[in-house]
Amino acid sequence: MSANRSQAPSNHFGFDQYHIFMKTIWLILLSLLSASGISAQGGVARARTDTLKYRITLSDKRATPYSIYSPQAFLSERAIERRNRQHLPIDSTDLPVCQTYIDDIRRQGVHIVLTGKWENFVTVSCNDTTAVQRIRSLPFVRSAKQVWRKPADSNHPIPRTRRDTAIYSPTFYPDSVYGRAGDQLRMSRGDWLHNAGFRGKGMTIAVIDAGFRNVNRIESMHNIRILGTHNFVTPSVSVFNADSHGTSVLSCIGMNTPGIMTGTAPDADFWLLCSEDIQSEYPVEQDYWAAAVEFADSVGADMVNSSLGYYAFDDSTANITYRQLDGRSTLISRQASHMANKGIVLVCSAGNTGSGSWKKIAPPADADHVLTVGAIDRRGMLAHFSSIGNTADGRIKPDVVAIGRSAEVMDANGSQRHADGTSFAAPILCGMVACLWQALPSLTAKELIALVRRLGNRVDAPDNIYGYGIPDLSQPLRNRLQH
Repeated sequence: MSANRSQAPSNHFGFDQYHIFMKTIWLILLSLLSASGISAQGGVARARTDTLKYRITLSDKRATPYSIYSPQAFLSERAIERRNRQHLPIDSTDLPVCQTYIDDIRRQGVHIVLTGKWENFVTVSCNDTTAVQRIRSLPFVRSAKQVWRKPADSNHPIPRTRRDTAIYSPTFYPDSVYGRAGDQLRMSRGDWLHNAGFRGKGMTIAVIDAGFRNVNRIESMHNIRILGTHNFVTPSVSVFNADSHGTSVLSCIGMNTPGIMTGTAPDADFWLLCSEDIQSEYPVEQDYWAAAVEFADSVGADMVNSSLGYYAFDDSTANITYRQLDGRSTLISRQASHMANKGIVLVCSAGNTGSGSWKKIAPPADADHVLTVGAIDRRGMLAHFSSIGNTADGRIKPDVVAIGRSAEVMDANGSQRHADGTSFAAPILCGMVACLWQALPSLTAKELIALVRRLGNRVDAPDNIYGYGIPDLSQPLRNRLQH
């Protein structure tokens, strides 16, 4: 799938006030991307000609020049501030992958695709297995696992532009701030939070998806406060030219055009990140996702919304089994479980396999300390497609539910439509949780996740279908007013 290098802010996104902040952030990110083998101009050297990708898991970080006692050398100011605010320690997982190890791996004849510091791995590309055999013998290498093979039918060039969609004017509803999207907020009392002045201001949300086609062209989306973008699949292609799924996901949270559509956190700031390769389905997409999450941490995101999940692959030998739904067996779930320890709340979709043969949630929905969201309709009934739990180790999943049947979204052609999927239930809830966190800023990520569960209407009898139910996110503030 096509992807994007991070874009310079354009004036019609309303970025002027961020220019000084963004300059500082990019100095940090450029050094991180350089360490990961990704060029500032976007792209990994000769990666497209390679036919194999491997995840190289490392045993340690002994050769690091960094110290957890000097985090400013490898973490941004916002990332450090978030940890300090929540009294979270900076530990060895925060240390970058050792550059000397990266250099030694590169010298074996492979290309560095990306690195992951929390799980201490390097993803490489190559054309044959001989270099990987040499890498396996390096003293600091724990394992090398193939995570991608070039599909047999992928010889055609990847399209660099996807702007073939005509842009239409959406319907205007003069009597409604939310347009047709009001029910999505009212189900969890998000409208009450908005009326109380909590619309996500000051919260930064990273949306990880497959692409955000035409977001920069749709006039009614120009009020969305986008700080920047990055694509981890093919960094040289814009996220705005890629797949359109993320366009609809983003609209659920960020739309801020009264009379057309107002999302659940219209005053929040956003990073748009791509990790999904729509041309194939291989475990390497977990690597891309892991890199995107660490990027979100580095730019100071408070929350991440992810409407992606993985359990079946083009190589069926890599498929996930039920017993692996334990929050630890897959890279993507281990990575997700780190996030609350960094002060970040992950909201992820449960999956859309409820009426199929798999039925279960898909990683990272099984991770610890994340909010996994199932889908309901406007009557509060579970959508037939919404994936169910529990996890293999007995934890309640999904955590909560939100409208995901006939959800109101924006399409890549600029019109509004109804859409089905937990992909939309997750961002609808994510925005409201951001508003709640704005109202209760002293909460840690783990405290906020626990609170949302307690606010569910099934908290006294949670199950593997609705989880803790539909949360009333206005309740903590209404209780405070009453006392």
